[in-house]
Amino acid sequence: MLHYCSNFHSLSSCLIYSAGNVKLLTTVNYFVLPDAAGVLLSVKKKKAERMDIEQLMPHVEALVFASERPLTQIEMTEVLGQALETVIEAERIATCLDAIKEKYDADYYPFQLREIGGGYQFLTKKAFHKTVLQLNGDKHIKKLSTAAMETLSIIAYKQPITKSEIEYIRGVSADYSIQKLLEKELIVISGRNENMVGKPLIYNTSKNFMDYLGINSPSQLPQLKDITDMQIVMPTSGQEAIPLDSPNLVMVNEHGDLKKAS
Repeated sequence: MLHYCSNFHSLSSCLIYSAGNVKLLTTVNYFVLPDAAGVLLSVKKKKAERMDIEQLMPHVEALVFASERPLTQIEMTEVLGQALETVIEAERIATCLDAIKEKYDADYYPFQLREIGGGYQFLTKKAFHKTVLQLNGDKHIKKLSTAAMETLSIIAYKQPITKSEIEYIRGVSADYSIQKLLEKELIVISGRNENMVGKPLIYNTSKNFMDYLGINSPSQLPQLKDITDMQIVMPTSGQEAIPLDSPNLVMVNEHGDLKKAS
């Protein structure tokens, strides 16, 4: 006898209604209706995908933890594909990263997953920066001179920019500052300006620069209008600063000699 079964838990047993009685058959000849087969395949596929994500997450987490620099999704996809000897879709990597980020955003953990410099990296949360600084001291803090900071600021906000344009803004030579910034890998040479005489080199900020600031692109830098949009207080002239009710005030003339205010 051929029976139809569209809802079952095992391929070796099925409840069959025959002559009003319920019988449990351990072996039965049957075929599954097309709609039921589709549902079963869908359920199995979803279960397999969930298992893949659960298995993939620790691998993604380990890669980010072991890397000294931010890792991009493309790099993770390539590395995990080689390590696991299977095709890893970028969508699954993105799902894993979202889950890891949500996991470490909890207050229980002192660090978090951050997207910086176009990649992902574990960073200590701000509340623990002072604690970590006590361990490392100042040896890991890279300091720049005032001239280098000025040059870096100009490049960051005016990039791409040439050396002559930097020097025009600063009013002094920028050779030494540019060299130091290149050595510290905070800026890069991105090409030449074909429209200028001599085709000078063009400078841009580097990926390391964005890593240090925790940003993904120069567009995330504070806007200049936000920095300069403030009331500038001009210095008061000497004559305006003289109190009117101080007859015994001692003043200094143009030669530096003391004189009494009139």
